[in-house]
Parts: sequence; C-alpha cells; structure tokens
Amino acid sequence: MAGSGHTLTYRELEERSNRVAHLLRKLGLKAGDHIAILLENHPRFFEICFGAHRAGIIYTAMSTRLTVGEAAYIVENCEARVLITSQAMQALAQELVPHTARLQARLMLDGPAPGFGGFEAALAACPSTPIADETAGGDMLYSSGTTGRPKGVFVPPEFAAIDAPNPLISICEKLYGMDASSVYLSPAPLYHAAPLRFSMTAMRLGGTCVVMEYFDAEDFLRQVEKHQVTHTQLVPTMFVRMLKLPPAARTRYKLSSLKIAIHAAAPCPIPVKAQIIDWWGPVVWEYYAGTEGNGMTMVNSVDWLAHPGTVGRAVIGKLRICDEQGRLVANGTPGTIYFAEGRPFRYHNDAEKTADSANAQGWTTLGDVGYVDDEGFLFLTDRKAHMIISGGVNIYPQEAENLLITHPKVLDCAVIGVPNEEFGEEVKAVVQPRDMRDAAGPQAKALEAELMAFCRDSLSAIKCPRSVDFVAELPRHPTGKLYKRLLRDQYWAGHASKII
Repeated sequence: MAGSGHTLTYRELEERSNRVAHLLRKLGLKAGDHIAILLENHPRFFEICFGAHRAGIIYTAMSTRLTVGEAAYIVENCEARVLITSQAMQALAQELVPHTARLQARLMLDGPAPGFGGFEAALAACPSTPIADETAGGDMLYSSGTTGRPKGVFVPPEFAAIDAPNPLISICEKLYGMDASSVYLSPAPLYHAAPLRFSMTAMRLGGTCVVMEYFDAEDFLRQVEKHQVTHTQLVPTMFVRMLKLPPAARTRYKLSSLKIAIHAAAPCPIPVKAQIIDWWGPVVWEYYAGTEGNGMTMVNSVDWLAHPGTVGRAVIGKLRICDEQGRLVANGTPGTIYFAEGRPFRYHNDAEKTADSANAQGWTTLGDVGYVDDEGFLFLTDRKAHMIISGGVNIYPQEAENLLITHPKVLDCAVIGVPNEEFGEEVKAVVQPRDMRDAAGPQAKALEAELMAFCRDSLSAIKCPRSVDFVAELPRHPTGKLYKRLLRDQYWAGHASKII
C-alpha cells in the first residue's frame, strides 16, 4: 500500500485466499453464488476477490461513494448472500443492515461492529489449504443503466480451472510485457473494473502491485520513482492534474522505470495526451472497452501520434460500424460501434437489456458512436446514449432526472454532460420551473442551490448536477420525446467532437 506501507506477500495471499474460500463454503455458499464487497482500497481487498474466485463465487465490488439506497439496491439486485466491509465503511454499512435482510452473513474487517461479525476472526478458524472443489469464479461489476438503475455485468469464465488464462492476461503479457519483474502502480479505486482486473492480472503474472489509497498527482510521481514502477493505468483526469503541477514538482521525480502507462475509461483530449507523451516518452497506451468485456481496441504512442485522437484497432472482437438501420457503413462514416466475434456477456436479471445490446448478426455494442479509418483505427465521435463520463466515471442522468422532477418547483428537467477541462464532462441540469419567477434575478441562485442540495440528499455526489440552468421550455416533440441532443449541442458548440 503506497500510503501505509503495508505489504502482502504471495504466501500470505495464497494462504488467506484459501481461507476465504473455506469460509465461504462454511457459510453455505456454492459455486455460482454471489457476495458483495464494500471496501476502500484496503490491503485485504485482493485475498477476498481471489478467495471468491477459487470458490466459484461471483463477487460484486461496490463503490464506496454510494448512498444507502443505492448500495442497498446493488446488494439486493446482485443477490448477495454475504456482505464484506470494513471499519472505514462502518457508517454506511450499518445503515444498510435494515435494508438487506436477505444476507446470510455480514463481516467487517479491522474489528467487528453491531450487526457484523469479525472477518479476521472468522478467517482464522479456516484452513489455509485449497478447498476440494476449486472452480473459477469472477467479478460482476455494476455499470449504470439507461433506466436509471445500475446493471450488473457478468462475463462467465471461459474455463473452470482457477488458473486458466483469459484475454486480459494474454494482452498484459504479450502486448504490455508484464511479467514477474513488473511493478504495477494502481492509483484508482479498486471497485472499478480496470483497477481491480489489472491489479489481479499483474499478480497472476507474478508481478508486484503498489496500490494508492487515493490519487494525488505529485504522490503518483513519487511512487513511480520510489518503487521503480514499470506499469500503471490512469484516467485522463489524472493526466490533467499532473500537467497542472508546478514545474518543480513535475521535474523532481525520475520516471525512467516506466515502460507502459495505460489509460482508458474516458476520452483524453488530444493536447493533454500529446503533452503526456512529450513528458513521459512513447510509453502511453490507450484502449477502448467496457465493463462488458465484449471487445477491445488498443493503440500505442507511435500509432496514436500518427493518428491523433484514435482509440486504436481491435484486439478483442472485430469492429463493425453500422447505421441506424443496422447496415454497415463505409470507412470514415460515423455509426454505432459493434464488436463481432467478441466475448459473450449478460446484464444480471435483465434479459431485455442483454438482447438490446446485440443486433441480428449477434454483434454487440456499448452504444457508442464512431468511425473507422482505412487502416482500421477507431475514432469515437459521440457518447453512448445519454451517458456522461466525468473523471472516468460513467454516469447515466436518468436517476437525477427522475429525482428532480419530483421537486415541487420543477415542471420539466433534463440532465446532460457539458464540457469540463479537467474532468472531460460535468453534470448539468436544465430545468423548466413551474413558475419562471422563481428563476428570475436573485431567486435563480437560491433555486439552483436548493435543487442541487435536493439531489445530494438522495444521490451520490458524482451523479448530482454541479450547476443548474433554467429555461422557459425544454425542446420536446408533441409526443413527449425530449430532444436532449439539441440541449447538448448548445453547450458543445465550438468543439470538434461531442466528447472531450
């Protein structure tokens, strides 16, 4: 752990993950059952995930920024039978107790609490040898859905063996050169797909992982030098913050050990990426993919400099760009991005959404829009449906819209993503008040503050509007359809792309 210096050896990881597998069996869980994990970047995070994996358990790592209602929904929706949390998350965890009656067990790290058994004590009573019926489990992480409720994304393991390879292992080994000599620095919350999966992959390849408890721009550079980091993964917001450091801080640390710096999760502004490559050298790699894992594109620094703005060529699945009628379009023509021959996935308990992600040919899409050039490089041009990506976090606006419309002073509303230099996008609400006099003069600021506070009472901060604009009427068709694109276009005027 980068901050505390706490270490976990491979022997400890082996023994503790075996104990976790035994504990889950002791609690009555069998292969295919679910558990939920509500943890900060904790030194025991990985033994829980690897232990679940060894027992064939599907594990859901939950955001630590959720409200009680949001967290309760995920615990119930993923059908978790066990919740594992920590003293650091105790306030939220204890509020969950009356809302998660179906749980068979609640365990807390770093000491017990009312309603929770002690994780360490339970683990100590279990053997450190493998369970007799080891079989591969996997993660089921939640990606927000257009219905406003998060959706669990499950990619079934391809093989039953717990040490069977997967596409990410192959990519990290063959393309990124990750091996037992690698030192991987993870600066992001482990409940996100990429930090969790890349960290576990680095360990499966025998490398060392250094996990930051939280991201700090200068501390990231310090950790690279201190641990002679060879591989890392970031989001564009982190690049921006490092570029804004004072020159003395930027040049204070030696980064020569860095071989591969991967970024994804959100589009990176071309000038930002160009500056990072100029600073760090041609070590920057980008990929485009989703939690769904149905396909992936990838690009290194050399190819990106020759094709600025691209997110690369397909390395998992085959790219297919289609128009609204599902027909293939010519190179250079934007359309919906599909992957053919990609990995299968499903949205938990949502057959309709799973079916909607595929076309008649069986190709699957995340809903993003882009085009492919004559050399096969993909360029993104617009966002999936109405999704907002702020600082690498996917936000679907319908939750905030569904909430705002219940406010007594709101007649109609839309929540959209607008440009933000640091985060790529930020959340904005456009509201039609019941009485325009409430949005006139000094009253406008008061109403804006009231509506933003109203959202924060029920939703995690990342989903809440950072600003509110007022209009006399929203652009709706007589049928009621909201032309959200017309709203977005007003704020994105002057930008070459609808994404930053």
